[in-house]
Amino acid sequence: MLRILLIALICTLFTAPLAAAGESVTIPVAALKEDFQALYADLADAHYDLYAHRSKAEYDALFEQMLAELDAPLTRHQASNLFQQFAAYGKVAHARIDYDRTPYEEYRAAGGKMFPLYLRIVDGRSYVQNNFSGNPVLEAGSEILAINGEPMAVWLECTARYVSADTPYIAHSLLEFLFPMYLWQEAGPIEVFDVEVRDASGDVVAVHIAARSRDEMQQYMDAADKSFSLDSTAREARMLGDGIAYLYPGPFYNAENLESPWDNTAFVRFIDESFQAFLDADATTLLIDLRQNPGGDNSFSDPMVAWFATEPFRFASSFRVRSSEHARASNQARLDNNPGQTSGASIFFAEQYANVPYGETFEYPIPAVTPRPGPRFESEIYVLIDRHSYSNAVTVAALVQDYGFGTILGEKTSDMATTYGAMETFRLPNTELIVGFPKAHIVRPSGALKSDGVTPDVAIDSPIVPARHDAVLAAALEQIRKSAAAN
Repeated sequence: MLRILLIALICTLFTAPLAAAGESVTIPVAALKEDFQALYADLADAHYDLYAHRSKAEYDALFEQMLAELDAPLTRHQASNLFQQFAAYGKVAHARIDYDRTPYEEYRAAGGKMFPLYLRIVDGRSYVQNNFSGNPVLEAGSEILAINGEPMAVWLECTARYVSADTPYIAHSLLEFLFPMYLWQEAGPIEVFDVEVRDASGDVVAVHIAARSRDEMQQYMDAADKSFSLDSTAREARMLGDGIAYLYPGPFYNAENLESPWDNTAFVRFIDESFQAFLDADATTLLIDLRQNPGGDNSFSDPMVAWFATEPFRFASSFRVRSSEHARASNQARLDNNPGQTSGASIFFAEQYANVPYGETFEYPIPAVTPRPGPRFESEIYVLIDRHSYSNAVTVAALVQDYGFGTILGEKTSDMATTYGAMETFRLPNTELIVGFPKAHIVRPSGALKSDGVTPDVAIDSPIVPARHDAVLAAALEQIRKSAAAN
């Protein structure tokens, strides 16, 4: 209870009343209260375990506090932000109301100005990663100590309330992309920022910087020395020398045609052609790069892993599902959209929901994937990960590690290998907000029950200061060559 009160003192419970341009319609208090009550009741009913990381007493206290303070009409956008704070309180990434970016995008499109620094957050400390302010004092790598007189720890606490995340590590990894947006959400438009930083020499310096529009930030970006960055949507396969093959598979969904996101035909062709080319080139080692990978579905990753797997494998040791009315309804909606479906996961779930009482759980049997019957890559495998490897990319790294298929290099993932996932949705009656919830508890192949990321076998830290070259890949290749020489 004390923790709740402290957060309420540090951050405003009802944030700056930002609404989408032209959004003037408000929802009456009675309708908001009805939806807020439905939000809690339905999350408790449908979530695999709403109280996995927060006790029921803690959640009840927050609910009563927020319900009592819900005493004024709100726009749909405002309600979304408020309800998201409640959903995020449970610290499960797949329980959320997706952030409505409309006000932010409209504000920026109209020339609205934003905080011009992007962060790297390490162990709760914030560093300048990209400086679009035009002020050279704010060098990349400088530690940000305070903004407008408030310590960065406070700003991270307040902005993280909008992010559904299992741990501060994953919340902070997401804030590295989103901090300017959530700072605007929390504090409203600000023209000038007083920023206190500790520079490379250890001196603490106070700097005044102006907020910048999108066009202004782009100008600074265009004028700056170009640093290396990965394209998370790209796919690449090439030889690097010394018999080392490099595969950047890209996302595990059909990024080339988002109208058919789960059509893996082109991806499997790319994978097969890439591995055959590696074999033709007599590759002795393969490095699979999963950095910045947003994830996707195992129907894409399984054919890739089958090229080098040494035994049948499953992406999880357990996939347990909670039966609920909302899970049933969400599953039925999928079936209704695919009337010709006669088999598959949705058919199986429909059968289980019809027979397993709501509130009880059942196991979803995961079929084993066998290694390829034809040519296979039978040499050394390395997988490179970082804090921005998410979803199915984490699953791939976990199964490679757990089955002993290869060696994991890089940075611990912020996303979980054992997790509450398989998200479904329900809709609130008055605001019509769509609420996501995890229907399943998915356990990594090793059977480890603790929700945790994948810890690499060999740690390679990502640099705080962006370099002009891929320093992490260079370090990974050095490690691979060192291991080869030792053997």
